[in-house]
Amino acid sequence: MLIGIYFLIMKAFTYIRQGEFGFTEKKKPRMIDAHDAIVRVTLSSICTSDLHIKHGSVPRAVPGITVGHEMVGIVEEVGEKVTHVKPGDRVTVNVETFCGECFYCQHGYVNNCTSPHGGWALGCRIDGGQTEYVRVPYATTGLNKIPDSVSDEQALFVGDILATGFWAARISEIMEEDTVLIIGAGPTGVCCLLCTLLKNPRNIIVCEKSQARREFIQKHYPQVMVVEPEDCEAFVKEHSLHGGADVVMEVAGGPDTFQLAWKCARPNAIVTVVAMYDKPQILPLPDMYGKNLIFKTGGVDGCDCEEILDLIAQGKIDTTPLITHRFPLSRIEEAYDVFENRKDGVIKVAIFPG
Repeated sequence: MLIGIYFLIMKAFTYIRQGEFGFTEKKKPRMIDAHDAIVRVTLSSICTSDLHIKHGSVPRAVPGITVGHEMVGIVEEVGEKVTHVKPGDRVTVNVETFCGECFYCQHGYVNNCTSPHGGWALGCRIDGGQTEYVRVPYATTGLNKIPDSVSDEQALFVGDILATGFWAARISEIMEEDTVLIIGAGPTGVCCLLCTLLKNPRNIIVCEKSQARREFIQKHYPQVMVVEPEDCEAFVKEHSLHGGADVVMEVAGGPDTFQLAWKCARPNAIVTVVAMYDKPQILPLPDMYGKNLIFKTGGVDGCDCEEILDLIAQGKIDTTPLITHRFPLSRIEEAYDVFENRKDGVIKVAIFPG
């Protein structure tokens, strides 16, 4: 509804305090910088990182912010320094905002952008997208136009979990002769799998404790081998050429999955840690002495979204099977319950206006 002639009041799903999200009323955002854009959210989703915020595992998250960083929408307004998109464009919204000019941005390390709004800001330090409208800082780098042939659902995960999978596959230096182990078949794990498939390695093994998710992998990606955690180490040795996986992606973030990751790696392998953890992990250097492993860790450098959109348009990446449930924004609390408690075979939910 309109208040006077100035402000649109909208419902926003908000980080109230640790352990509590809920609806609040907020004014439609306004641009505050020439690099900003205002985007009307047409589709959003819930990420496991939102749950980490809820449960206090993201110390930099600010109570009172609108949560949500997975979204697509339509540009409503742009600042005078925004050149890449214009009002009316359908766009993906990058989980990270970045200036494009600092040392880290110039080297592709956009997660470490030195701007005050650099890195993961949306839905963490500033208002995100589980609402009707969102202000996007550094819109020239943070928004990507969606090709006409790509639907909102096809593009929904480009700015976050699919960018994460693409980044993880890139930094893992996958070769065609490699055996790649992916630990965890949740949404981000599947996105890592999709981007690993682009590299055409010799073997891909997915380790997952959930029978439903193992069946999902077998149904949609029959060329991929699946294994349960208790059998993983022996299975990987059996199906690799050099006594372990050449590349391991740890995407599960479970109590024991980091240990499983390095144990399943061959000597001199790359172990890429994609997962977020609720507790510190132990690096038992005496036990791994001589394996000479290379660990790669950190937040996604989400600067490949345009290339990812091109791959979707070409039919080389399809994340739509991940969307198992759809809810209007008014029922997002129900959506969170389904997603957090893994009810009804959920993998990802899509949140549409209403």
